[in-house]
Amino acid sequence: MTETIVVAGANGDLGGRIVRAGLARGAVVRALVRPGADAAVLAAAGAEVVAVDYDDAAALVRACRDARCVVSALNGLGETILDTQTRLLDAAIGGGAARFVPSDFSIDYTALPTGTNRNFDLRRAFRTRLDTAPILATSIFNGAFADMLNGQMPLIQRPVRRVLYWGDADTRFALTTKDDVAAYTAAAALDTAAPRDLHIAGASVSARDLAGVMGEVTGKRYGVLRAGSLNGLARLIGVTRRLFPDRTSVFPAWQGMQYLHNMFDGRAPSAPTDNARYAVAWTDLRDVLRG
Repeated sequence: MTETIVVAGANGDLGGRIVRAGLARGAVVRALVRPGADAAVLAAAGAEVVAVDYDDAAALVRACRDARCVVSALNGLGETILDTQTRLLDAAIGGGAARFVPSDFSIDYTALPTGTNRNFDLRRAFRTRLDTAPILATSIFNGAFADMLNGQMPLIQRPVRRVLYWGDADTRFALTTKDDVAAYTAAAALDTAAPRDLHIAGASVSARDLAGVMGEVTGKRYGVLRAGSLNGLARLIGVTRRLFPDRTSVFPAWQGMQYLHNMFDGRAPSAPTDNARYAVAWTDLRDVLRG
């Protein structure tokens, strides 16, 4: 019997990858998009595209009916992560789905103190709701997206051949590409025995390791550069947040700094992982950095 996966946020970057990964595993993938959204690429890939208003509870239930699993790739602030995602959860339960995968896809925020990352605090609050709901749940913790090393994450300073770090250059953190996260998520969505939490890492590295890998990739010597202490970074985050609060943006400057603090904090585990649970062709970090 072919299983059905529902993917919410299917028009997003990660959501679209999860749709394609589910199709590659032979599942029927129902891709939820906002009314009026261009979903031609999803339809061409073979997905069953459903335009749905997340404020329409009955329509959401119909969209989730007969699904093995509902995967949330929604991203945003409280209105999305708490309110919209809760409506999606209710629809998954009402439609008879066996499992719900929330929009975590991050460092394991459960290992970090509340208040160190606004976006993680929203996901922690939703986790509390999810754990009291009458449905099985599986969160995917993949560390940071390795793809971001090539631009959005300012660790690798190619012009001066240095890798930045805060605190300790040997603190290890997990990095996983978006495609690998999507492939693993699709496998977990089809797994009737998937546990509550799954930890993956395409690579577990430190800033010093990254410098070594960059040396291999470029043929030029890379070093590490200490940008400051973790306490200093925390103070800078506080000052930046006060001066430039930007409360309506999902990723303001200070939020990106919070992610960096969490990576170098050392409390979020980078190993051991559940990589071997499903067959995924993990992307070598060297191939990522060549990009």
